[in-house]
Amino acid sequence: MPGILWLASYPKSGNTWMRVFLANLILAGDEPLALPRINEVCPSEPNEIWFKPFSKKPVHELSRERLAALRTKAQDRAVSLNKHVIPMKTHSYLGEDFGHPIISMAATKAAIYIIRDPRDVVISAADHYGISIDETIRLMNDPEARGRGIPGQIVYERIGSWSVHVDSWTKWRHPGILVARYEDLLADPLDQFTRVAKHVGIPASPEQIERAVTFASFKALQKQEAESGFAERSEHSQRFFRSGRSGGWRDKLTAQQVRQIELDHGVQMNRFGYH
Repeated sequence: MPGILWLASYPKSGNTWMRVFLANLILAGDEPLALPRINEVCPSEPNEIWFKPFSKKPVHELSRERLAALRTKAQDRAVSLNKHVIPMKTHSYLGEDFGHPIISMAATKAAIYIIRDPRDVVISAADHYGISIDETIRLMNDPEARGRGIPGQIVYERIGSWSVHVDSWTKWRHPGILVARYEDLLADPLDQFTRVAKHVGIPASPEQIERAVTFASFKALQKQEAESGFAERSEHSQRFFRSGRSGGWRDKLTAQQVRQIELDHGVQMNRFGYH
């Protein structure tokens, strides 16, 4: 049965890494899939293309309230046009926006939620957004936070705070939701991505999974970005695939910044072992 496999995460938590792995696994080629083709296999929920059939005027001219009302209709239509499950990226939290549900349960097949230590997220996000660490810490604690749309490309996303985002996607004890920690993916990518493949139901051999893991490695992704660029790179960043490691916060954050993040998000951090 068709439906959406949500690839959900707070921004800068490993969503693109997951998409690259799945795209390479699904197409199972002998060479790494070109980065521009990732969206062919794992499209983004806020892409304007899903909203165009519901508006006579350009999508970027629609108000946020109107976009919020159309969001689940766009998701339902995407499913109606496909015979297979669609792995779809989203950075929105699982809740409501302007009184409208953000995620269509009727369109949903399953979900993979990627979570990353917020102390590392803040470093990557600050670089991506072109703002200071302190500004990013405040942004990550803003329950009303929204990602900005790009006219002609994507609409805004309703992100919320890091804690709200994590809680919204992980509080449901549902077999269709798989939580993957970024740090575990780094520590044992073959084991963890095999777990992902089984959850998704892709009948891949161990050799195919290992090859997709290799093609999705940060070394391979950095090489591809250096050679051909990457459309999702922020204008504020020198590169999208920066380091691909965990624990960098220990060298980058002040003691006060660490305390503030732990104060803001301690409950969810403790739930997932970020002590």
